[in-house]
Amino acid sequence: MNNAAVHLSNAPVRRILIIKLRHHGDMLLTTPVINTLHQHYPAAEIDVLLYQETRDMLAAHPAVTTIFAIDRQWKKLGTRKHLQKEAGLIRAIRARRYDLVVNLADQWRSALITRLSGAPVRIGFDFPKRRHPLWRACHTQLASTDGHNRLHTVEQNLSILAPLGLAPLDERVTMSYRDDDRAAVAALLAAQQVAAPYIVVQPTSRWFFKCWSEENMAETLRALLADGHRIVLTSGPDAKEQKMIAQIQALCPQPGLVSLAGQLTLRQLAALIDGARLFIGVDSVPMHMAAALGTPCLALFGPSKLTFWRPWRVNGRVIWAGDYGTLPDPDAIDTRTDQRYLNLIPTDAVINAARELLI
Repeated sequence: MNNAAVHLSNAPVRRILIIKLRHHGDMLLTTPVINTLHQHYPAAEIDVLLYQETRDMLAAHPAVTTIFAIDRQWKKLGTRKHLQKEAGLIRAIRARRYDLVVNLADQWRSALITRLSGAPVRIGFDFPKRRHPLWRACHTQLASTDGHNRLHTVEQNLSILAPLGLAPLDERVTMSYRDDDRAAVAALLAAQQVAAPYIVVQPTSRWFFKCWSEENMAETLRALLADGHRIVLTSGPDAKEQKMIAQIQALCPQPGLVSLAGQLTLRQLAALIDGARLFIGVDSVPMHMAAALGTPCLALFGPSKLTFWRPWRVNGRVIWAGDYGTLPDPDAIDTRTDQRYLNLIPTDAVINAARELLI
């Protein structure tokens, strides 16, 4: 471990690869690792390997040079073409001649790519489920995961840098977008005759057990509309999410409510949230984006692991359903259920919290 730290402090670090193969929110919460490495190695090019569908989360990050992506559709191409894609990825990674690889992922695939990168320093996590000679052989250093069950995901991610002895750590989560994303959002708002100030509400998640009922959300929106606020609804493009948005709209006949559901890229959604007076949402990536952007945020939480996934350093409030009733163990939940665990949260609690944040 000390040899790795000495090597990186005494020799120029030209290129760094960070590997994380998870969901959109997970990718956003890797940005403190990117920011810390950029702070300590400002001349280094920092690349990222991720899943193709999560590219937007880091595509505009100013410290990221190259993004390598694994397309999970490769497996549908047949064995031969799939292996060709994987081999091409390895060749491209090896060609970058990395000095350091930071493997935040827990998949065997990530460990093998780490090893095949050829980097002289390769750091991974000492996951209990990966205590195997091959996992150790793929990394030159393994960072401890002791205490991870008490840490936020941001803190867990940053702990992988312990072998490098870096201080201070940059704990900011950053969501980046471009000028053309802001321009596209401005055009959509103008077409809907929406001007600032406005509230952004994303009531949906791909997992409906994380959602409040349409009736409760609509009651909350009607109260805020009656207060004179303009509200923009957003969601992903999934048909179930679109149906949920349509039901909420049908329950809110007042003027002042518009929908951009399914019309925005993730970076455009970031630009929309960045210009909002308030964001209201559930445990999903837009909530993490709002917290990262510093937009006042009202987050509704159910049976997710609050310690791991609460909005990081949020400017606002988290309302947890567990304060109003008994929730199931997060590890015991069937993620395909349509059970609305957030319905334990009374509408008055959300309406009052939103009004306080809007003062």
